[in-house]
Amino acid sequence: MTQQTLIFHLSDIHFGLEDNRALDWVQQEIAERSPHAIAITGDLTMRARHREFDAACNWILSLDVPVTVEIGNHDMPYFNPIERFFDPYKRFRAIEDKVERDLDLPGLSIVSLKTVRRWQPRLNWSKGWVTDAALERCLASLDSVPAGNRAVVAVHHPLREVGTQGTALTRNGQKALDELAKRGVLAVLSGHVHDAFDIMEHTAHGPIRMIGAGTLSQRTRSTPASFNLLRWDGETLDVEVRNLQDVETADMMIDDVPENALPPREAGEPVAPVNQVPRTDPPVH
Repeated sequence: MTQQTLIFHLSDIHFGLEDNRALDWVQQEIAERSPHAIAITGDLTMRARHREFDAACNWILSLDVPVTVEIGNHDMPYFNPIERFFDPYKRFRAIEDKVERDLDLPGLSIVSLKTVRRWQPRLNWSKGWVTDAALERCLASLDSVPAGNRAVVAVHHPLREVGTQGTALTRNGQKALDELAKRGVLAVLSGHVHDAFDIMEHTAHGPIRMIGAGTLSQRTRSTPASFNLLRWDGETLDVEVRNLQDVETADMMIDDVPENALPPREAGEPVAPVNQVPRTDPPVH
């Protein structure tokens, strides 16, 4: 029987508004299933406060499994512009060995691609941007994947461009998808939109799969708190969406990556600076 490589794909935990019931459940699932690795695709915190990072880092350090963590737009210093520009990853230092960490697993490698920037020449800094340097670093890692391994790439923002001038989800996303397709990447794992999706994107160099994880926070959008369980048997990458409400996987998947997946602001919540537009959930029942 072919050995399966098991990965837990988590995203958008948003410590500060985390769903503790969901986190306890995921932690139990990790202990029981002993996955080969955990990929967390960004937004560990709600407002990048020190106490939120402390809680996020403590939770991650409690997991007795190799972990790789992407940086999300909510993880950039929110109230401290000096730190944002000059030391933006300072608050990750407790888990710095896990941030943008490439992992080689049995038959499968996880390679990081950063999609956040400390600033952007557009008003909304919450959206994604793949710089040339970030893409070159990712491609170099892909070119050094062990012989016989396939690769998945972990990002925060979905890479797919939506064709709207100036407001696309991720600048240079299509360029990145083209380059990843050239190298036969199995899938791009992402978060950001708080709903799970599994779609095939067509590029000039062939199709590439895009897999998004939901949220483990109270800031749900249209589906309950969830994570993705990925299984690789050497031929097929299987995705199972796990959630607390026993919703069927097909009903957990969205059909496309929306241009703007931000839920409406709740009454009474302060408006955030334009460079970090918040996503807020409807009231939790």
